[in-house]
Amino acid sequence: MSEQAGRRRSGAPRIEWPTVALIAACYGLWGVAAWPLWGVAPLIAFLLLVLTIALQSSLMHEASHGHPTRNALANEVLVGLPIGLVYPFRRFKALHLRHHADERLTDPFDDPESYYRALWKYEELPGWLKALLSFNNTMVGRFLIGPAIANVGFVLTEAKLVTDRDAAVRRAWLHHAIGLALVVPLVLFVFAVPVWAYLAAAYLGQSLISIRTFAEHQWSERPDGRTIIVERSPLSFLFLNNNLHLVHHKLPAVAWYRLPALFRERRAEWVKLNDNYVYPSYFALFRDFAFRRKEPVVHPVLRRAPQPGMAFRPRVRQRNVSGLGTAPVPAEPPKE
Repeated sequence: MSEQAGRRRSGAPRIEWPTVALIAACYGLWGVAAWPLWGVAPLIAFLLLVLTIALQSSLMHEASHGHPTRNALANEVLVGLPIGLVYPFRRFKALHLRHHADERLTDPFDDPESYYRALWKYEELPGWLKALLSFNNTMVGRFLIGPAIANVGFVLTEAKLVTDRDAAVRRAWLHHAIGLALVVPLVLFVFAVPVWAYLAAAYLGQSLISIRTFAEHQWSERPDGRTIIVERSPLSFLFLNNNLHLVHHKLPAVAWYRLPALFRERRAEWVKLNDNYVYPSYFALFRDFAFRRKEPVVHPVLRRAPQPGMAFRPRVRQRNVSGLGTAPVPAEPPKE
């Protein structure tokens, strides 16, 4: 059953007005920060740009799961203005929905959001890149260099797909280019914010999101044990409650503002379900893993050696948002 069908059967509203209002507020505050506020209070404006760019990323995630309307095109229009510059909404959506195959979570090849690497691919990397990937598995490293590593890997992979004449990828980037044709002239010719400051805000917006994604998944023999619960955080609103990440993975069609109540109603069951992979806050994660790797770079179990016959597998699209290089994922996104 598709997520939108699940929403219909669960009695979800046709239009989720809290999310619509939040989208309008996000873009409105972005415009205010980049134009009139910059000339009056540039530091406050810069911080507001960082927050709104991060929030828009969270709203893209929400829209990829069929919110705030039951119409996919309407959702794309609502959140598709690329104020974060890098990620086309259609690519984000297609790849993220593949990530929701929980039985493949953390697989360096089959999970497009895995931060693990296959041993035999890792051994081919130069020493300097191994060191970067190791630092990237600390919380400070993920905040400082995580966006750079992810962006470079993503753009290189997407460029290969475009040159290989992948029609769906080309259409996604065409839509993204239309959005950039609106955002870039605003930044260059209308807004008061300097280009360097806007680029820095876009980068730090991704860094804020990396606080959430840093420990979202870990290897466990049980798929439900692979997804974290961070019980509380002042960043919960910015992340649209995806700190309760297991709840989202088990109920992906549920709107962000319903997740906290669903968690509170069955807290003991959720904690048992994910084998107590629970942290009280992101500060607790920072305290434990600020400069210490939380996970090894190499997957501890999967993809330890090349699989015989991989060269004869059907053609796949490739993506690895976690680092330089690529990881194969299914050729077609799930049907909605």
